[in-house]
Amino acid sequence: MNKAFTKESDEEPEEPDEFPRSAQLPPGTPNYTTTDGVARMREELDRLTNTEAPAAAKSGTADPEAKRRLLRIEQRINYLTACLRTAVAMNAAAQSAETVRFGSTVWVQDQAGAEFEYRIVGVDEIDLNRGWVSWLSPIAKALLNAKVGSSIAFRTPRGEEQLLVVRIG
Repeated sequence: MNKAFTKESDEEPEEPDEFPRSAQLPPGTPNYTTTDGVARMREELDRLTNTEAPAAAKSGTADPEAKRRLLRIEQRINYLTACLRTAVAMNAAAQSAETVRFGSTVWVQDQAGAEFEYRIVGVDEIDLNRGWVSWLSPIAKALLNAKVGSSIAFRTPRGEEQLLVVRIG
């Protein structure tokens, strides 16, 4: 078999690809991030750099699982470093709660009466399980500049829906 299609060693960990979402921003687009998002990334970077990476390195690199763990930690450190290098911190708390802005938490109601909560954050902060959506996402673009009581049109795979802005926080 050609060596181009085999691993050098099964003991070597594979390096997974993980690029900061901010690297995927269109050229010239600022990498807006909430101030608390920047703080969370810095805290995680500090913990990984000063606690977890040294502990993983101390456990030795003879064990393939230890190598993989150290590689994942180093990869996360590189990811966070790249995110922080391009981040433009935006203080969401300083903005008015009367209009949906970057960093706002918005409660909307669909036509069936179901309520949903979204927080508009930077691309490096997205967490769909928490309802945190990128400011560049279609839902965020539809919500930006809306006020309580506004009805906004939002295109979904099922077609266009109307959402009512119930509350802004």
